[in-house]
Amino acid sequence: MNKITILIPVFNEINTLDKIIKKVEQAKFCGLEKEIILIDDCSTDGTKELYKNYPYKVLYHDVNQGKGAALRDGFKEATGDIIIIQDADLEYDPIDYEPMIQLIINDRADVCYGSRLTGCKPSRSFMFHHLLGNKFLSFLTNILYGSTLTDMETCYKAFRSDIIKDIEIKSDRFDFEPEITAKILKKGARLYELPISYYGREFSEGKKITWRDGFYAIIALIKYRFTD
Repeated sequence: MNKITILIPVFNEINTLDKIIKKVEQAKFCGLEKEIILIDDCSTDGTKELYKNYPYKVLYHDVNQGKGAALRDGFKEATGDIIIIQDADLEYDPIDYEPMIQLIINDRADVCYGSRLTGCKPSRSFMFHHLLGNKFLSFLTNILYGSTLTDMETCYKAFRSDIIKDIEIKSDRFDFEPEITAKILKKGARLYELPISYYGREFSEGKKITWRDGFYAIIALIKYRFTD
């Protein structure tokens, strides 16, 4: 393996994008060449003005489509042997990349999730209803797919590129998370979890996921248990 692609879906993150780009640039990639691809999901807050400062590929959506649609486009453009997802806010720290990548390089895993809920790393207190929702969705995943995941909804997901490129992603929004998890588990890929840090933000700080996304996640988990 020679290259890793970091996909960064972006929607109205003018206050955090510069900071997360710097963190990604400073991260360790186990000696792999890095490729950074940003996917702008029709930002309207001035974020687009920042892209000229970066020497990276940027994909643009003419209308807001959602995180799933952004990542679907990003997967098509990625040329790395490993692909990892990075949100454009500061909730996740790229310092946690290295052990996730190492599992795949060492051929221990095909896919690695970073879990916020192991209690082994710093984690800002979840909003109570978000914590309950997250635990319920992971519990439902484990019942439906016979897995033992602790954090299905995590952003940090690293894939061998041949695994993810072989999966058709249909979800446009946050239901990408349950869809990709369902399809990876049904595929029989070797999925591991590792503890990561989490610096969660409130809605007043720009958090976008809501209870409605949890409802759609339940539908997706059930739907993809019985369909492709």
